[in-house]
Amino acid sequence: MGLRYVIVGAGVAGIAAAESLRTREPSASVTVVTDDPAGFYSRPGLAYYLSGLIPETQLFPRSPAELRALGLTWVQARANQLDPYAHRLILADGQTLAYDKLLLATGARAALPDFPGSELDGIVTLDSLADTRSIVRRARQGLQAVVVGGGITALEIAEGLNARGCRVHYMLRGARYWANVLDPDESQLVEDHLRATGIILHHHSQIREAIGKRGRLIAVETMAGERIPCALLAVAIGTHPRLDLAQSGRLKLDRGILTDAYLKTSAEDVLAAGDVAQVYNEVTGKATLDTLWATARAHGEAAAATMAGIPTPYRRTVAQNVTLLAGIPTTIIGSVGSGEDADLVAIARGDSETWRMAGSAWVVVDPHPVNRLRLMLGEQTLKGALVMGDQTLSRPLQRLIAANADLTPIRQALLADKSAIAHLIMSFYAEWEQSHADKR
Repeated sequence: MGLRYVIVGAGVAGIAAAESLRTREPSASVTVVTDDPAGFYSRPGLAYYLSGLIPETQLFPRSPAELRALGLTWVQARANQLDPYAHRLILADGQTLAYDKLLLATGARAALPDFPGSELDGIVTLDSLADTRSIVRRARQGLQAVVVGGGITALEIAEGLNARGCRVHYMLRGARYWANVLDPDESQLVEDHLRATGIILHHHSQIREAIGKRGRLIAVETMAGERIPCALLAVAIGTHPRLDLAQSGRLKLDRGILTDAYLKTSAEDVLAAGDVAQVYNEVTGKATLDTLWATARAHGEAAAATMAGIPTPYRRTVAQNVTLLAGIPTTIIGSVGSGEDADLVAIARGDSETWRMAGSAWVVVDPHPVNRLRLMLGEQTLKGALVMGDQTLSRPLQRLIAANADLTPIRQALLADKSAIAHLIMSFYAEWEQSHADKR
């Protein structure tokens, strides 16, 4: 008999772990517990579905036949309690699941608003496929909608509702969009695009109260006393890791479930991966949260190896995300931002805490109306980069940052002639890549 593996959560971390376990131990019992009836789907793709850019069918990275071929046992239920000493889970229906190795890949949930009226029908979050289907059903031509929050998700909701014909008011508590990641010029590029598509921006604006009639949202009132009629209010102020199950098992927690570099938690034979895992980085000595798809997949694969008896640390790579910000292709690599963002109460989806740890660095910018390149240049190496528009430099920059390449030979030239930084980086990268190829 093989070991009994149980995975709580059917997101990318959980399914990556299940696939890896099945490859490593074909005869083992692998059970996936999820309370999401839609199963495994792409959360980053929800925004594209909302905007009408892709059909719902394209949200599913694995077909039902491919999932069946893995030979997994699927349990659609909520896991309510963890008893790590007895090695068992207790489900909402009272059923008990015993395990030899357990992976908590429970993900994160959208942070909820705390203003009066937040329980009204018409106030939504973009947290799941069910949420997205609900927003799609509600959105229609001419509907008045309000979006609150910062980061990628709020922007995606605003654009998605706008694409479906809604009249969208986008409320920002701060002076500009995504202030702890973008610089003022980058925020301006995004905001200019939003205005050009008809989205109405409200800066320094905060909801005092959601107003309803017979339980349904009809308007919001701001702290300044402005009343905005609306039938839909979307809130995207960040996410919180789902910690209920870990708390029931008395695991060590901080903002997420604390793990070592091997994804092991404080409980024997219990690991954590994905958005819920706050993973220790042996290089920096810090434990950080990421809500990035690629990171969650890597977590799942590393956790599965450790569960299968091959202790494998998660090798943290440079935090990177490629996304569309107001229609502008944007790649964010490494440490690029700093400070707080009034529009976010927690880390946003598609975000990384490491992006906000820029530290001391020279900022080198090559600005163009739509194409923009910002480098965070340390004493010897690149700490981070943000590329908007033309993505030619994205891959070279990612490689240079990940390798801590010594940019000393071109550092002064980068600082002296900011209009030439793209050419300097490409020339340096070509030589650097060739030297590495020669060594191999």
